[in-house]
Amino acid sequence: MLRRISTKLVVAVLLTVVLPFVVFAVFINEQMGDRLTRHVVQQALMGLVKDLGGQIDYFIDERHQDLDLWSNAPSINLALDDDLFEQRMLERARVEGGDPESGGPPWSAASVALLARGRMGSGDLDVGSQARALFTSELDRYVARKAVYDVLLLIADDGRLVTCSSRTPEGEPLSFELLECLFLTDFSREEWFQRTLDEERIIGVDHHTSPYRIYEAPPDEDQAWNYHVGFAAPVRESNSGAVRGVLYGLVNWKFIQDIVAAPVVKDAFRGLVKPPEEPSPYSWIWASDGDTILGHPKRSLYYKSVSKDLGLPQMVEAVRENRAGWGLYPEYTFLGEEKNAAFRRCAVQDGFSWVVGVGIDNDDIYATAEELSDLLLGGTAFVLVMATLWTFVIARRTTGPILELQRYTRRVAEGDLDAQVDISSRDELGHLADDFNAMTRELKAQRGRLVKAEKDAAWREMARQIAHDIKNPLTPIKLSLDLLERVRRNGDPNADEILDRTTELMQRQVENLREIAADFYEFTGGRKARPGRVDAGELLDEVLHLHDAWAVEKGVQMQRAGRGGLVNADVGKLRRVLVNLVSNALQAMPNGGELFADVDPEGDEVVIRIRDTGTGISEDVREHLFEPYFTTKGEGTGLGLAISKRVIEELHGSITLEPAPWDEAREGRGTLATVRLERLDETPSAAPGEVPTEPGPTGPEQGSEQVDGEGPGTS
Repeated sequence: MLRRISTKLVVAVLLTVVLPFVVFAVFINEQMGDRLTRHVVQQALMGLVKDLGGQIDYFIDERHQDLDLWSNAPSINLALDDDLFEQRMLERARVEGGDPESGGPPWSAASVALLARGRMGSGDLDVGSQARALFTSELDRYVARKAVYDVLLLIADDGRLVTCSSRTPEGEPLSFELLECLFLTDFSREEWFQRTLDEERIIGVDHHTSPYRIYEAPPDEDQAWNYHVGFAAPVRESNSGAVRGVLYGLVNWKFIQDIVAAPVVKDAFRGLVKPPEEPSPYSWIWASDGDTILGHPKRSLYYKSVSKDLGLPQMVEAVRENRAGWGLYPEYTFLGEEKNAAFRRCAVQDGFSWVVGVGIDNDDIYATAEELSDLLLGGTAFVLVMATLWTFVIARRTTGPILELQRYTRRVAEGDLDAQVDISSRDELGHLADDFNAMTRELKAQRGRLVKAEKDAAWREMARQIAHDIKNPLTPIKLSLDLLERVRRNGDPNADEILDRTTELMQRQVENLREIAADFYEFTGGRKARPGRVDAGELLDEVLHLHDAWAVEKGVQMQRAGRGGLVNADVGKLRRVLVNLVSNALQAMPNGGELFADVDPEGDEVVIRIRDTGTGISEDVREHLFEPYFTTKGEGTGLGLAISKRVIEELHGSITLEPAPWDEAREGRGTLATVRLERLDETPSAAPGEVPTEPGPTGPEQGSEQVDGEGPGTS
């Protein structure tokens, strides 16, 4: 009630003062974040990806123009004529058996290498090689000027290399090993070569790992420098227009990768974050299938599948289903970051219809909106705190007396009926305090009367139970005394025999009275336990031996198993528990059966199990087994199992009685009693007989250890 009153006061102020600020902040956050900011960023992504795609298209188009220009240059046909003349001379030398080099050494990798190193002058060239040397020098100058081609190759229509550029874009000579490899390669086996001859147009060779390693890549770019794209252009004969060769240019992929890795990708969004933080946008290139990564800041992702390896099939589907060729991806999560991204498919030319994409973290998109939102929410929080504090002060002054009354109410609930509220006000709360004090005084008086009544009832129940248990043995004793009196008065000739039989009966009943007294004494705590090291297996054997005669009389077979185990226990009390369980098990099998007993160590415990094949335990009886005075037998105090439970718990153990597992052979369950005690180390110690013991029972016939309470087999 108190908290509700103060909360109502605070809530009333908050709804009146703070709620408008909160609604305004939420509205601004919605407008700036989900509408304005997100829309602006998405449009920026679309514009940026369109620009990047256009740059790639322009780059590819430039390569087309380069190859188209060179394939029609007059010098390229002169170089092919040079090669054709040389091939004819070599063929004639082979046919006529002359010296193949009589006209000078053939153009080869060595010739290109010498030219690249400036060691070949015009006087060193055969007339048939001068055109190729001139064309090679022109290629070198073009490679240096364009700075994008790793190598340019002129290939004859039969797949032989006619000549090639001899230097890198940086002006370094190509290695002799590379040149030799190129001159020994049969390019007629390349698919792009055959397509160029057949289709007689410029053919693009898509992103691939090139077998021609032009030079060692810088350490930080070794991934991209292993990849190339190629362009193959047909070379036509000047007069007839017939294709007589192929001009092939190999472009390093790093130049295309650099387009999408340009600083403009981040600069376009630099205003979204505070310096010196870097914005998160980055771009990538996918293959024409929209699923294979060709370019990415993480070079390790090259050739990974977007749908399978990255788990983003929705992005692949968005590209494939988009007919416009560009648009926005659905929002996605990559490496734990939520992102927005846009894509554009490059122009379809030579099979290079790559997909360019640009993505940005949502954290960057909403950074500005969140900054404004934080400012608004900060102001709102300040107003909220001030309003709450002021309202709290007012609420405390208003509800202070109620707090005091609540505190005293809790004291009364905890049992302190002497608590009296001291509230001096004369208003409604003062009258309430007076009524509260009067109520506690009345409760105190009623509790005294109730405690006295409960004690009287407990004593009456105890007296009734004791009187009932003592009356049962006294009745046969009284009848036996009357019989002896009649025998003596009548001078019965069998007086001695009757006296002996009657005396034995009275002794048994007196023993029953002693056991009843012992049970009540044990239930109230009994004598102080004297624990010692006890072999549970030997003690169980002793108890089973005491019941041998009774088991034979009932037709019960007793089976013993297990290795035993040492426990710390009072021998007499533990023996009493085992006698109780064994005798209850025998009582549960009036028509014979089997009794299984075993003792085994299990981890830090010693487990004693006693199982019978009697009638078992019903569910409603199991709930009351260990309650005092509970029994289903016609005799006993009902304290046997209650005493057993107390003894075992004093030993820090546990005892349970439950239905035994179903036995198919006997078509029944029976009852399983389980006792668990703490296990002692197996070190030499005193035997069970060496610790103080109490006299054990001699069997059920004597009336000792007749366990009351629900035991195994009772129902």
